[in-house]
Amino acid sequence: MKISLSHNGINYKADLSDGIDISVPLVPGSDAPNCFWAPHFTADPVRSEDWVGDTLQGGGVNFKNIHLNPHGNGTHTECVGHIATEPITINEVLTDYHHIAQVISIYPQAMDNGDKVITKSQLENSIRKECPNALIIRTLPNSDDKKRRIYSGTNPPYIHHEAVKYIVDQGIQHLLLDLPSVDREQDDGLLLAHKAFWSYPSTIDNKKTITEMVFVNNNAPDGLYLLNIQIASFELDASPSKPIIYKLIKE
Repeated sequence: MKISLSHNGINYKADLSDGIDISVPLVPGSDAPNCFWAPHFTADPVRSEDWVGDTLQGGGVNFKNIHLNPHGNGTHTECVGHIATEPITINEVLTDYHHIAQVISIYPQAMDNGDKVITKSQLENSIRKECPNALIIRTLPNSDDKKRRIYSGTNPPYIHHEAVKYIVDQGIQHLLLDLPSVDREQDDGLLLAHKAFWSYPSTIDNKKTITEMVFVNNNAPDGLYLLNIQIASFELDASPSKPIIYKLIKE
């Protein structure tokens, strides 16, 4: 199916049969990305005295309990409820599922303290003027091991809070990246990038979302895409998610 759409007075077309899934599959066990020392995702069959919910173990159906931490076990989309003291859920916040997104690729810069950081100047040279309302950041180098990487205790790259403020100033409502967090792994609870994105706590913008731990394959070049963010209807601050992108071509 091919569609035509308009954004900021510019006409585009997209092929909805040619989507690119940029989520990382949730795989039970350790063969999946993990961060912040969260327990690994598990899926265990329900058992009774004479029955098991696993067809491989003789059960008639697969009937399993799952245990996961959305923030620590893979691709997830979160709302300001992640840092707010009042209950705000991703299911009530994310009500618009299609967005114009730009994919950019960036080498995080090495700082004097050994951190690797995405800086404001890098974004100033990368974000296009077509005013996308979503930004997808692919960090370089980019390899398939991001789908299995254990980030805990490794001080992964992150985004400087001034760079996040620049993103907000460009009108971007949805930020997606292939890192465990927009903030430093251990930052003494400052959460400067999260707070900058949601303007928290001064003027909370509760319609914005952050999606972390995506994987954008190298066969998806930098450029503009139609983005579809899919979540489970969890009344929590975050949900496992499945972002799909479709290449946009100007008509």
